[in-house]
Amino acid sequence: MLCAPLLTSEPVVIRNVPQIRDVLKLIELLQDLGVHVEKLNDSDYRFTAKNVNLAYLESEDFRQKGGALRGSVMIMGPLLGRFGKAKMPKPGGDKIGRRRMDTHFIGFEKLGAKFNYDTKNSFFEIDASKLKGCYMLLDEASVTGTANIVLAAVLAEGTTTIYNAACEPYLQQLCNMLNRMGAKIEGVGSNLLKIHGVKELGGTEHAMLPDMIEIGSFIGLAAMTQSEITIKNARVDMLGQIPDIFRKLGIQLEIRGDDIYVPKQTKYQLETFIDGSSLTISDAPWPGFTPDLISIVLVTAIQAKGTVLIHQKMFESRLFFVDKLIDMGAQIILCDPHRATVIGLNRENNLRGITMTSPDIRAGVALLIAAMSADGTSIIHNIEQIDRGYQFIDTRLNNLGAKIKRL
Repeated sequence: MLCAPLLTSEPVVIRNVPQIRDVLKLIELLQDLGVHVEKLNDSDYRFTAKNVNLAYLESEDFRQKGGALRGSVMIMGPLLGRFGKAKMPKPGGDKIGRRRMDTHFIGFEKLGAKFNYDTKNSFFEIDASKLKGCYMLLDEASVTGTANIVLAAVLAEGTTTIYNAACEPYLQQLCNMLNRMGAKIEGVGSNLLKIHGVKELGGTEHAMLPDMIEIGSFIGLAAMTQSEITIKNARVDMLGQIPDIFRKLGIQLEIRGDDIYVPKQTKYQLETFIDGSSLTISDAPWPGFTPDLISIVLVTAIQAKGTVLIHQKMFESRLFFVDKLIDMGAQIILCDPHRATVIGLNRENNLRGITMTSPDIRAGVALLIAAMSADGTSIIHNIEQIDRGYQFIDTRLNNLGAKIKRL
């Protein structure tokens, strides 16, 4: 959504923008590209991409900044759609396993783009003097891949049909925003998108959805620390399976209008399957359970009564942080890179504070939740990972009664 203003010379206002590291870096990158950015208040911005400077893509500064940021890959679609060319260093991000870019580039190629990858400098160069709509079946339902292809296709000639498209709330709100800008996208919310190309797009105003991963993190945090909290303005209609998965962990939730009330619970018991066998929680493309909450569910299960198998299918390195939880006293068996069995402690033993390092955003918050529920003091290194995905997390948790000191 932050990159969508590159598709038009008219102003685009985006509200409810989180003040997190990756977002702020992407906004800075857009400014370097020549986008005029006005900060209207703490969370609202106006973007005007009237004078985009494509020469910046050739600079060493772009190579450094673009390569340090996972989200920088999202400038490619709108640049191809509006200007017919783009360059991109290999993007950074979490070290949670292979994160291939094939879906993006295969989609661009099917629209008529040609790309070259400089292996020496890890730089992608894409040329698309004229994009033409086509039918494509994506090799995986990639969220960013689908979004990038949609951003390129809205200004392509003819009709583009994307099957096996990602349909997460992120994609739904992007498509709705683009339609208000003048795009013609059908099938929003499904895995079959039909995009009728238009000649130009105009400005719009859009309010971003609340972050469903943060909402899930607060539910797990409340359960582990035996706290009563109310999560305000959660857009419950866009949370999919998230509330039900936490209910399977035994966590009580009340939906009060658009708020989620989590009562104080001293104990919670894991559900079993109907035949009495142990629960398995696994991730899947939307409308399945989001992989970004697997780490949170795993840590929340530590103090439950019962046993659960956590099956993380997408990234082969995402569960490697469980060794730190085991050091804290959790009973977890890492079966293989994708599966971990959690034997709930049922509050019979508390976790103990240790010194640890956060490997990625979600593991970092899972470790923070564990530390807040543990006896003694914990130190978490590499917290810039957490700052990449959670706005002012220490300040906000301290306001709720936490004791967190930023070193």
